[in-house]
Amino acid sequence: MKYSIFFLAFVIVLGACSKDPLNQEPISQISETQFYNSTEELEWATIAIYDGLQDVPLREFAITEMRSDNARSNSGEGDWGQFDSWTVRPTNQQVGTYWTVNYNVIFRANRVLENLDAVDVPSLKLQFEGEAKFCRALSHFNLVRAYGDIPILDREIERDESEFFERDPVAEVMAFITQDLEEAAMLLPAKGALVFGRATSEAANALLAKVYLNTGNYSGAESILASLIANPNYALEENYRDVFYSEGNDEIIFAIPYINDDGNESQDFSFEMTAGGVRSGLNYLTDDFIANLIPNDAERLPVLQNSDNLEENGKFMTTSSDVRLCGNDWIVLRLADVYLLHIEAIMAGQLATQNLDAIASFNAIRGRVGLDSVAMDGTGEITLDMLLNERRYELAFENHRLYDLIRTGQAQTVLTNFGNNEGYLFSSTDLLLPIPQGEINVSGGLLSQNPGY
Repeated sequence: MKYSIFFLAFVIVLGACSKDPLNQEPISQISETQFYNSTEELEWATIAIYDGLQDVPLREFAITEMRSDNARSNSGEGDWGQFDSWTVRPTNQQVGTYWTVNYNVIFRANRVLENLDAVDVPSLKLQFEGEAKFCRALSHFNLVRAYGDIPILDREIERDESEFFERDPVAEVMAFITQDLEEAAMLLPAKGALVFGRATSEAANALLAKVYLNTGNYSGAESILASLIANPNYALEENYRDVFYSEGNDEIIFAIPYINDDGNESQDFSFEMTAGGVRSGLNYLTDDFIANLIPNDAERLPVLQNSDNLEENGKFMTTSSDVRLCGNDWIVLRLADVYLLHIEAIMAGQLATQNLDAIASFNAIRGRVGLDSVAMDGTGEITLDMLLNERRYELAFENHRLYDLIRTGQAQTVLTNFGNNEGYLFSSTDLLLPIPQGEINVSGGLLSQNPGY
């Protein structure tokens, strides 16, 4: 009876209202038409792009390092075991998540680019445009290397724009990325003008050089990389460990920052790589990686391996009080990578070089960790195998190895041999991930699947 009387009174009150109480403006949210209307709001929207980027590295190691000869899961089970054995399925959760988080970054970047007219400070308008184009290019680059042909999203789209579900050829995607980065490099300020973690002209150029190498523009890449090496704002850290544990140092060109013990700004890839244990340990060192470690590499060895468990990664040991709320930054681009890419650009697809500039770059990386240098008297030579080996250990577990092998044409040979030793069958179709089945379903079949899946 109490509830009946209450309900009747409630109905009477509603009936006395002249405005429909179920059709009111939300008071806790801002609609799209109310936002993106000022310089301040566009800056918030630009920062939101970086917030989206924080999701990208969380399990990126699974689709890169764990599909190479560098890393494995600790259990070999479930979705993670599929990466170990190259039996990845279109329903693999990490395959779908990686697609989603990168397209989320692209969506956020396009949102900024389509609302730039609200910015009334010319210098900031150019900066926000450069940041959005850099991040949009980075995520398209992540996607095209992982999945091959992908849809290019150059603007915000509606659900009924089905043409954007169709895949664009790799060459067109790379051309789109190149244009974004070339423009970003001109629009963005140099290092020092922005807080650490935001894109700079040097970051755009470093990524552009990597794109050039992927498309065979060796001279363009060499010019950019030589300029970055000569840039006085950057320098190799004297101590290899400091690259990872003295964050924001002068070797870092672009990184995605995180904060210890922060529910919104932390990450858990450090936990998985370094302390995951039997049930959830990921990105652990393969026997092949351990067997080929350079014995006298005294500086890198303690960083590559966790001293408490030599099968665990040692690059991302956390100092957080909550092991799943880690603050280790994720390094996307650093100067050591630039030095080694510089050698690759000079090689220009050849198997060896005696070029003195290339040897100088090689010796800079070796010298930093106290390893023997290559002679610069005309007798010294760097081979592709030497370069790939140096990249493997200098940049281990930074998600470069698989793409290094693919870019230099060595993936089929190296991974076939590795697979044979591990008891797994490697196929050329394993160089690309499957298109997530969920995305194919949403597209109504417009998204085609990669061969072999």
